[in-house]
Amino acid sequence: MNRSELIESLAARKKMTVKKSETVVTAIFNAMAEALSAGDRIEVRGFGSFVIREYAPYTGRNPKTGELIGVRPKKLPFFKVGKEIRERLAGE
Repeated sequence: MNRSELIESLAARKKMTVKKSETVVTAIFNAMAEALSAGDRIEVRGFGSFVIREYAPYTGRNPKTGELIGVRPKKLPFFKVGKEIRERLAGE
């Protein structure tokens, strides 16, 4: 499911306009992005949690040339699936 499908699904389920549904989805995603940018953890019970993981710098290799290159430290979002979703998927 992509963003536009999520917006259409929300509009259909809650009998609201697509425009209003888009506003809701955008507000949720913006709030989540702001929280992660601030270093906060996001937890949706039964669904999962998002955290920021920090990765140390390392020496990588350019796959095309084989040249060694330094990879800077980085922070990336990580999603951990919740127990309820994990159990639902295991039952299929």
